[in-house]
Amino acid sequence: MGKINVLGFDIANLIAAGEVVDRPASVVKELLENAIDAGSRAITVEIQRGGASFIRVSDNGCGIAYDDLPLAILRHATSKISKAEDLDSIETLGFRGEALAATAAVSKLRILSKTKDSAFGSLLETSGGEDVTVSETGCADGTTVIVEDLFFNVPARRKFLKKDATETAAVTGVVEKAALSVPDIAIKYIADGEVRFMTSGDGRLDGVIYALYGREVAKRVLYVDRSDGGIRVSGYVSEPDFVRSNRNMENFFINGRFVKSRTAMAAVEQAYVSKMQSDKFPFCVLNIELNPAAVDVNVHPSKLEVKFSNERVIFDAVYYTVLGALEASANRPELSFTGQTTPNVRPELPPTGAKKPAA
Repeated sequence: MGKINVLGFDIANLIAAGEVVDRPASVVKELLENAIDAGSRAITVEIQRGGASFIRVSDNGCGIAYDDLPLAILRHATSKISKAEDLDSIETLGFRGEALAATAAVSKLRILSKTKDSAFGSLLETSGGEDVTVSETGCADGTTVIVEDLFFNVPARRKFLKKDATETAAVTGVVEKAALSVPDIAIKYIADGEVRFMTSGDGRLDGVIYALYGREVAKRVLYVDRSDGGIRVSGYVSEPDFVRSNRNMENFFINGRFVKSRTAMAAVEQAYVSKMQSDKFPFCVLNIELNPAAVDVNVHPSKLEVKFSNERVIFDAVYYTVLGALEASANRPELSFTGQTTPNVRPELPPTGAKKPAA
């Protein structure tokens, strides 16, 4: 008898879900990306108990039509791409069509959505991706996704979740990165009934930095903006004497997508190499804008890692942008004269052999 089994659809879905959804923070990240892609002007994120028991992400974007709602939770169902060539020029945050399917497979999921031209909204309900029901309901324009009892049907994965405080911190980090990437969208974040922060959505990145990190950080940053060779690097970097003990506050975005880029990180730190201690790190929020065809975002399920067609030009663009800002802000001593000036004459020395004046 053969030993190879063809797994059932339900088991395959649970395995696939683990690639995209490994903790509450990954659910929030995917839902936030969908909300941003929907053209929202305001997004609210709410969690309870680190997101393990409750997650709600609401937006005022384009919404999902009644007929499309059941398709939204199917694997590889997406409105972002339609053919293989689209992968060469991805301009949206989401594109895999896996986030809602993966979340639905391991939670109790509700989606309320309404398009602007619909008289009524739609409500989808499912538990573990099964028994899907769709009905009409009243709701505001946009989409609200409610995720409850995450991993209720995968106890082994739920067992490996960290303490509520740790999971909350991970979710907070995800929402902060999203807020930094879209200063023109108002984002409100609530954890266990407490409003952690709100951004105004006025398009000012320095205002978002203030809302997230406070006055002390906001007043110690330098604005940068440089374009060269089709690559624009803009954002904020810290003053040389405002240092951190780790890299946690180095934030990089590629065309508005938060990424972990060793190339950009190395470029920033090289620009500071003669200006701070070797064991300290700067604060930065930098967005690198370039042709989507020059960067591959389809290299990892989490979409946090990217590949550039030319790493060197990215390094140079970031390095010279940051270095230019640091050099321009350097305090150089200036010799200035006000009013009547006196020539700087060397005092006359007494003749050789002369006696010193009496004390």
